[in-house]
Amino acid sequence: MHHPAPDTALRRKTRPSWLRAVAVALAIAPAAARAEDPAPAAAAQPAQAAAPQALETHVGLIYRPQPAPSSYDAEAAPEDEGLAGAKMGIADNNTTGRFTKQTYVLDEVALTDDKPDAVAAAKELIGKGVRYLVLALPADAVLAVADAVKDTGAVVLNAGAPDDRLRGAECRANVFHILPSRAMLTDALAQYLTVMRWRKLFLIVGPTDADKAYADAMRNSARKFALKITAEKPWTFGPLAKARGDTPTRAEAMVFTRGLDYDMAIVADEEGDWGDYVPYRTVDPRPVGGTQALTPTTWSPVLETWGAAQAQNRFRRLASRLMRPLDYQVWAAVRTVGEAVTAKKTNDPAVIAPYLVEPAFTLPAYKGVPLSFRPWDHQLRQAIIVVQPKALVSVAPEQGFLHQRTPLDTLGVDLPETTCKFK
Repeated sequence: MHHPAPDTALRRKTRPSWLRAVAVALAIAPAAARAEDPAPAAAAQPAQAAAPQALETHVGLIYRPQPAPSSYDAEAAPEDEGLAGAKMGIADNNTTGRFTKQTYVLDEVALTDDKPDAVAAAKELIGKGVRYLVLALPADAVLAVADAVKDTGAVVLNAGAPDDRLRGAECRANVFHILPSRAMLTDALAQYLTVMRWRKLFLIVGPTDADKAYADAMRNSARKFALKITAEKPWTFGPLAKARGDTPTRAEAMVFTRGLDYDMAIVADEEGDWGDYVPYRTVDPRPVGGTQALTPTTWSPVLETWGAAQAQNRFRRLASRLMRPLDYQVWAAVRTVGEAVTAKKTNDPAVIAPYLVEPAFTLPAYKGVPLSFRPWDHQLRQAIIVVQPKALVSVAPEQGFLHQRTPLDTLGVDLPETTCKFK
């Protein structure tokens, strides 16, 4: 009978013991490790608990609904003007927020005769934790709110006051201007007139303070772009654009334009009381522009390029009407908050406010170019469309108007001319 060699037999006897020892060691080691160092299990639990929570940002809107007209007015401002734009902005922010774990909520306050105080409305929103206030209000109300919430860290977004003084001597560090200043609007029109070589202007000025401010801006733009105001007259014939029937006043207004040498009449009528009466009624056949007829503006239903047609359709589905300039301006204000919060992953206004004036911040807003804020007065740079009621005529800045930073800074008050010293 064959017997294995002694050393072979020894290996057969010792190998199972050795393997068993290794197996026992391998089995014991993980258990010992788990017993001695519970860190992996402990780490697994915080990982689940630290799942990102949805970041909720509240945006406040303070606006004054327009009263219904006492008689028929085909272009009366809708009651939800501005509010509808805010709702679309919130919806757009939340569309992006689904992917970034962020949600946005609109807290709107409508000022009425029973609740007329914008400052009280702002403090009420601040008390609820709102730190972004969109204002569709006149200049004095913007200043009052900005000063009242200055110590809270809240960011104020001006969507309704075009006054140049808010970007100049009365500028505030906590206010960002979404809509163009009057200077930007009249510069846009002046650039178009320069391109067309319509250099001689007849300026017609309405009776209100807003009309006079628009006229001041137009005079400055004329000087800036080497245009000449060859005639200027105040409008003294009342609200003929809203009058019914023929009156002797109409005949007097026809004579109003006789014997003047000009290429274009510029009307300054921000309330829309009489400016629409002037086109086609001048003694000499001349185009009309300014606040009516050929108009520089932020938004119009005739804008279709750069994705604007899709925005127009989305707004019409939401509001069952056409988007107006104030709707667009409030929408852009709400989207400004959304873009900044998305980029910085925080809704802390102490982080967001400085970021808004950094070169990294831009706002896509259906204008063909990204928009950004000017650090020296917090004005949102933007293209201005020049439109007539049924068509887009041009877009400013016009080709050929150059600037060392961006052509957008050819519109409005540039850094060397600014009088803004933030308060």
